[in-house]
Amino acid sequence: MSLIVQKYGGSSVADAEGIRRVAKRIVDTKLAGHDVVVTVSAMGDTTDELVDLAHEITQQPDPREFDLLVTSGERISMSLLAMAIKALGHEARSYTGSQAGMKTDGTHGDARIVEVTPDRIRAAVEAGAIAIVAGFQGINVDTQDITTLGRGGSDTTAVAMAAALGAEKCEIYTDVDGIFSADPRVVPKAHKINAISSEEVLELAGSGAKVLHIRAVEYARRQGVTLIVRSSFSDNPGTIVYHPDRAEEFPLEEATIAGVAHDLSQAKITVVGVPDVPGSAAALFGIVAAEGANIDMIVQNAQTQSDGVTDISFTLPKASADAVARAIENAKDELGYEQLRLDDQIGKVSLIGAGMRSNIGVSSTLFEALRDAGINIDMISTSEIRISIVTRAEVVAEAARAIHAAFGLDGESEAVVYAGTGR
Repeated sequence: MSLIVQKYGGSSVADAEGIRRVAKRIVDTKLAGHDVVVTVSAMGDTTDELVDLAHEITQQPDPREFDLLVTSGERISMSLLAMAIKALGHEARSYTGSQAGMKTDGTHGDARIVEVTPDRIRAAVEAGAIAIVAGFQGINVDTQDITTLGRGGSDTTAVAMAAALGAEKCEIYTDVDGIFSADPRVVPKAHKINAISSEEVLELAGSGAKVLHIRAVEYARRQGVTLIVRSSFSDNPGTIVYHPDRAEEFPLEEATIAGVAHDLSQAKITVVGVPDVPGSAAALFGIVAAEGANIDMIVQNAQTQSDGVTDISFTLPKASADAVARAIENAKDELGYEQLRLDDQIGKVSLIGAGMRSNIGVSSTLFEALRDAGINIDMISTSEIRISIVTRAEVVAEAARAIHAAFGLDGESEAVVYAGTGR
């Protein structure tokens, strides 16, 4: 008998009807002869509502208490799902992250899993029960405080549980039929991808695609967990996420381009007139690092009108932009720059595909598509299998659609989004 781990997102368990539908799908898997462990997210937008409530109380919630608060959503949904399964005549037991043995470091709000000891989960499965684990949460191994794994962390919970239990596969259920060549809410003719490498999914997730939690993909890749992304609203087969070493098993999926991702969560800071001497960039980005900000794209250009100075632009999350800008301004005398500019009305569009390594003309097709759509480019960044551009926020959706069409990725019909907001 094989073990399958299933994860259901907030849109799948948004209400009582959704919970009953998910319970039936889980029971059907059990009746098909599989042991089943389930990871579940909070219902609908419960987590967002809890976050908003906390910020009505204080603009700077205590991290420990904040984690305790926001993990309550998953505890509600896991309990209700267990009740629904029992109502169908099958044994189910629900567990919090700490009860399931999800042990983490002490970083509240973005904790890392350091060990998984699923003794109670294994015992429940061996007793014939369906085990339900609250996603997104764990317990710090030192303080025994409750921690959270960051937004989207239920994906990581599911993958970690699958790895620890030696599951045959980990099924991620959401509100679309699998991984698409673009966000179908923005590019209606995006097509479903049947199989895609974890390498490409990492680039998609890192470029803003709300496809899978990036740490879940990293974990699955390291631990050899096979992922399948499916809809809980249909019986379509979904998308297989495979390790690049297995590429020969999926020859029909070796397209040049896997998909297009977009991201509206970033801002751009430009530091004008930085002294063009060794150590200037190190000093600047040391200040950025001290603020705990993650940098995405960096561009440095020597000024043509002035000798000995350069301009440095970089993108970072909007949530970090104001604090980073203030820190750089406070260090103006030390850094010796002329001016600082902060722009939070930008967006990023990325083209991803492992086939870029061996195909000529990808860049020219991309830039021609943007030219024909009348879209200007602010910044460009590349990796071995990705090209990203920064443009104005208001034209990001148009840019994504233009690039998607230029590479022949449009499907014959519009993609179906069954529910939810894509968060």
